[in-house]
Amino acid sequence: MTQNIAALSPKEFILIKGAKLHNLNNVDVAIPRNKLVVITGLSGSGKSSLAFDTLFAEGQRRYVESLSSYARQFLGKLNKPQVDYIKGISPAIAIEQKVNSTNPRSTVGTTTEIYDYLKLLFARIGKTYSPISGNEVVKHQVSEVINYVKTFEIDDKLLLLAPIKIAENKNLETTLNILLQQGYARIKILNDLVKIESVLADLKNFSKINAFYLVIDRVVIEHNEDFYNRLADAIQTAFYEGHGNCVISSLKDDKQQAFSNNFQLDGLNFLEPNLHLFSFNNPYGACTKCEGYGTIIGIDEDLVIPNSTLSIYDNAIFPWKTEAFLSYKEPLIMHASKFDIPIHKPWFQLSQKQKELVWNGNSSFEGIHTFFKHIEEQSYKIQNRVLLSRYRGKTVCDVCHGKRLKPEASYVKINGTSITDLIDLPLDKLSKFFKSLVLTTSEKEISKRILLEINNRIEFLQDVGLSYLSLNRNSRTLSGGESQRINLATSLGSSLVGSMYILDEPSIGLHPKDTQNLIKVLKNLRDLGNTVIVVEHDEDVMKASDYIIDMGPEAGSFGGDVVAEGTYAQLLKSDSLTGKYLSHKLKIPLPIHRKNTRDFIQIEGARAHNLKNIDVKIPLNCLVVITGVSGSGKSTLVKHILYPALQKHLTGYNNEKIGQFNGLKGSFEQLKTVEFIDQ
Repeated sequence: MTQNIAALSPKEFILIKGAKLHNLNNVDVAIPRNKLVVITGLSGSGKSSLAFDTLFAEGQRRYVESLSSYARQFLGKLNKPQVDYIKGISPAIAIEQKVNSTNPRSTVGTTTEIYDYLKLLFARIGKTYSPISGNEVVKHQVSEVINYVKTFEIDDKLLLLAPIKIAENKNLETTLNILLQQGYARIKILNDLVKIESVLADLKNFSKINAFYLVIDRVVIEHNEDFYNRLADAIQTAFYEGHGNCVISSLKDDKQQAFSNNFQLDGLNFLEPNLHLFSFNNPYGACTKCEGYGTIIGIDEDLVIPNSTLSIYDNAIFPWKTEAFLSYKEPLIMHASKFDIPIHKPWFQLSQKQKELVWNGNSSFEGIHTFFKHIEEQSYKIQNRVLLSRYRGKTVCDVCHGKRLKPEASYVKINGTSITDLIDLPLDKLSKFFKSLVLTTSEKEISKRILLEINNRIEFLQDVGLSYLSLNRNSRTLSGGESQRINLATSLGSSLVGSMYILDEPSIGLHPKDTQNLIKVLKNLRDLGNTVIVVEHDEDVMKASDYIIDMGPEAGSFGGDVVAEGTYAQLLKSDSLTGKYLSHKLKIPLPIHRKNTRDFIQIEGARAHNLKNIDVKIPLNCLVVITGVSGSGKSTLVKHILYPALQKHLTGYNNEKIGQFNGLKGSFEQLKTVEFIDQ
């Protein structure tokens, strides 16, 4: 089917004349601009050839041609697709079904730029709290000291003091002599003002006193600008002499108020919040052990404790099962009750504190970490090197616990929550946190624009059915569909107008509930003033579209033609294969009798990711469908538990990490091999 496109305006349509790439048969087609357009048809009928290899390729080529020759040399030459002409084309953006990043540092947060805004938010309004006392760490400014002085009445008398710190290579006598040479005359000891010469003359009596304060200035309060300017200079001197500390002491009631311009509390020095502190791609903020990756090559807990349904007594700790290492297991069992470690309870039921004690040990028994440290010390023995290799793997960093940042970053909080807490929250819970944020007036003003960007991006990700993801999720672990929907949400967040978006089956893997949200996003993208072209088979997306182009009639050399086009209602009346199925003239018949089988594979106690200790019975020699909403645990069950566990059982070898489960049983004799085919 060809269309007479000569009379149509390129202002209203994208006009394609004579498209011949791959199996396209000299196709003429007019695609309405600023509409949601679906290109459908059989696999191999020419959908991608028309959408990606012709339309997108030409849109990208023309954009590159518009750049300067200097810029083009970095982009390379793009070939012109086999087409007579294309008119009315806009700059093109393709969002395909593939994982874009293989960088181990790339996460959902960095891909969507939400993490960049989070860093900015914590650097601007985050408050640092001491992990010892829980009190806020404050760095005082000169203006804050002056504001305190303003609370006193005229003619009140104050002392401006600086605590005297004696350096390691000096003594009290040397320090006081230096201060005397600098022009200072008095120090405060307890509640008395004493001349420095008097102290030097009687060092024996004064050497037992720990606290000395240097008198920087004696002040009589005046409330005028000249007084405050002189006071500011004196305060700066006090901070300098006191190594960042100064004290205001009232002569009226001897009340003292300490100030510090050091960022310290409880004897600890803290890093001041800034963008680099929250960046795991920067040495300043990255965890020093894993260097910002979140994982290290170390002892893998899943290999050391392969069956977490076993108790410590029943050899949950696999390497201690042999007689050679009973000397590690027996002291643990002997002293377990003393430290409230239940040795007859399944390992997975132990609290995190109890598990950490078993791993780290104490003075009564040696932990698992100590055991492997001893093995490493004797790695000159071949059997020890073999033993270590058996239990080594990629494991979560034991310093940052997979958060990728230095511990100092977790001391900075907003509403009692740190950035390391937020990145592990699912997006729906993260959205609730930001919507219930309680801020002061000044904090609201500072963070208004940042919070707008964060909330918008989270909302877009929720709209495309990704509310179950966390910002710390590694981009490499995403499916092609998830990656595409993240790119779609990012595109919507960028608010581009006048562009042409081409998407490759964005509804793949989506539950019908989530498809409606996807349609809403596609329409929002269109309503911004963009042409949205979707290669799609989903009926709901077709119903929501403004225009449909059906390719066919069949695949390969028997395809490459536009067999029908128009609205959804017009497609229902067409004689194309797609039209017949949509109008129910053709149907896939449901089987009258279902196949019965006595052979099953049973997974017991699956609890990886969000699976809640479930038992699943899967019939063999049948077509089995596992369904559910996005994020319900389908891929976790099949990809992370069933497939690697079966592969290990059948071949004895598996290079994939197996998710946590209790056991696998069933009719294994019915199986010879297992293959995993991803979308």
